[in-house]
Amino acid sequence: MKHLESIEEFEQLRDNGKTIFMFSAVWCGDCRFIEPVLPEIEAKFTEYTFIHIDRDQFIDLCQQVDVFGIPSFIAYENGKELGRFVSKDRKTKEEIEGFITGLKS
Repeated sequence: MKHLESIEEFEQLRDNGKTIFMFSAVWCGDCRFIEPVLPEIEAKFTEYTFIHIDRDQFIDLCQQVDVFGIPSFIAYENGKELGRFVSKDRKTKEEIEGFITGLKS
């Protein structure tokens, strides 16, 4: 999963195409728990670009998009928010895939 480098990159990715942003942090145990399954999820949903956002590096962006718990996911298509899976709870592969599948309908 590619790591976000700048706010400008976030805006570009958000506004062009289908992107899912995963908000995480190095110290987050629940984030580490789902890391092993993320490549499988990315491979299954190739219509989306997946971008990792380090919460500590982009705290202002997290506040701007109302992400206060991690791991969290927000999906956009051409600037429009499709949905969000935002909470402080641990997430399973099945829950993440269910969230993404629900975006399609």
